[in-house]
Amino acid sequence: MDAQSKELIRKCQESAGNGDIMGACKVMLVLMEKEEIKVDVDEDQTYLQMAENLKPEDVRKVLQMALKVRESGEIKDPEIKNAASILIRAIEMS
Repeated sequence: MDAQSKELIRKCQESAGNGDIMGACKVMLVLMEKEEIKVDVDEDQTYLQMAENLKPEDVRKVLQMALKVRESGEIKDPEIKNAASILIRAIEMS
């Protein structure tokens, strides 16, 4: 993990309960479910279930998914890429 990603995760832990960040997480998860985007995550829930049950401590996992989505060459959907970027920017600005 590079230094920028580590800094994002640190910021994420500090501001995980922020309404904007939680909202951005939910939007990204719902879009991932809708578009059937799969990211390697150790979860026994669907993305929709994750969005419905999202807690501040889950934001770190969603951030890691967003980083994978943003960097993935396999995921082409611009709406998903945009949702991931919005979440990342929300955390950067916090």
